[in-house]
Amino acid sequence: MKLTIFDLDNTLIAGDSDHAWGEFLISKELVDPIEHAKKNDHFYLQYQQKTLDIHEYQAFVLAPLMQLSQQTKQALHDEFMQTVIADLRLPKADALIQQHKDSGDKIIIITATNSFVAAPIGHWLGIDTVIATEPEIVAGQFTGKLSGTPCFQEGKITRLQEWLTEQTQSPTEITFYSDSINDLPLLEYADKPVAVDPDDTLRAHSIAQHWPVISLRG
Repeated sequence: MKLTIFDLDNTLIAGDSDHAWGEFLISKELVDPIEHAKKNDHFYLQYQQKTLDIHEYQAFVLAPLMQLSQQTKQALHDEFMQTVIADLRLPKADALIQQHKDSGDKIIIITATNSFVAAPIGHWLGIDTVIATEPEIVAGQFTGKLSGTPCFQEGKITRLQEWLTEQTQSPTEITFYSDSINDLPLLEYADKPVAVDPDDTLRAHSIAQHWPVISLRG
């Protein structure tokens, strides 16, 4: 089995779905517009600077959803997909996914974004398996806490290894596509790391390591 892994945000789509979700909630007047925007931007900057506390951030992301019904949450996400995510689709990303499918690769997404936001996006892109940060759910509601290891930085390796123990085949080769220096642990773990429209730090590291650097934009 050849395993191809994609990061989601700013790799397969032209934006960050977590940050975009925060902006979407502001547009729906479900959160305080000034305070939420300030915190949303602050956490995104921390992510870019590799200083993000994933537990603190996901508590912020999940808080507006904790008292909503499942039906309401689903309706919001459906609208989010139609009005925000659809505009972030990348034809070159679709072609790359199809290329790996045609080669017979097993394809998965591994993302730090929580599964509520990320899983439907992955399925929309035609990828059934989405390994994401998992919110804790009690009595059908988010608690604001996380379940298991967050799928972030080194945690992506942990979650991948957990997933691999459940498979009937072990991969003979692992390819991983990502844009972010936060994914350096999994990029180094992979047999074939590929930087996709990378941030400046990852670009410099990739060039120094002679890793492929590609663009799916435009």
